[in-house]
Amino acid sequence: MHPDPRLALADQELLKYGAYMRELVYPPVIKTALGVFKALNIRVRLEGTDQIPSTGGAVLVSNHVSYLDFIFAGLAAHPKGRLVRFMAKKEIFDNRIAGPLMRGMHHIPVDRNAGASSYAAALKALRSGEIVGVFAEATISRSFTVKDIKSGAVRMAVASKTPLIPVALWGPQRMWTKGRKRRLLQRNVPVTILVGEPMYPKRGDDYEQVTRDLQARMSELLERAQREYPEVPGSDETWWQPAYLGGTAPTPEEAEKLDLEEAEARKAARAEREAKEGGDS
Repeated sequence: MHPDPRLALADQELLKYGAYMRELVYPPVIKTALGVFKALNIRVRLEGTDQIPSTGGAVLVSNHVSYLDFIFAGLAAHPKGRLVRFMAKKEIFDNRIAGPLMRGMHHIPVDRNAGASSYAAALKALRSGEIVGVFAEATISRSFTVKDIKSGAVRMAVASKTPLIPVALWGPQRMWTKGRKRRLLQRNVPVTILVGEPMYPKRGDDYEQVTRDLQARMSELLERAQREYPEVPGSDETWWQPAYLGGTAPTPEEAEKLDLEEAEARKAARAEREAKEGGDS
């Protein structure tokens, strides 16, 4: 006698629901965020959520336009009842306020000096059936276009035998992005979240080519989100529109130069700090 497949499906749903309920931090954070969005009339357009698997691991790869992208990219999986474990720089986990929340939501710290351990933690999560979120551009894009991305997300998907899911975000940059004052209580901001078709890279593929294909898919999704966005900036708000659409955001070339200058400044400050600490010892 064969078991009723409907019972197996029901068991899966119960297990998924039970796992969700065991999360003590993540669900309340989502509920709070949704409540704030409703109070501020943040109009979220969410499209393509059927591309998110109901069970099993996946690497969700999003563009990066704001400091709020963790929240909005995570919403891509919310309709399927899934939680996304984001890879984020270690400094966020060191923050006395954000750190406990990040750890409570089981996000994955990325230490630039110990990248192998971060990669291993992500693979463990993927193999245990989690969705891992990656901002493959590494830093916020000042040009609001998709910067060059590295092949780490592709390699994780191949090693864990999970799909890559491209995501495009547009709108959160108006509330808080690099080089601009925070406007977290700004009302009536439309936010677009588009989920693309999964990619299934495998061993033997040209990982660099797959990465270029992933970037192209993300760029296509982002351009559609930007062109279909329901608002255009006023004359004093053109900073949040990309240059190719007539905005005053830096071009990709200008943004790259600004990023290099920032990296050099940080490097010099770190060297000065280490020299001072060495002199005090």
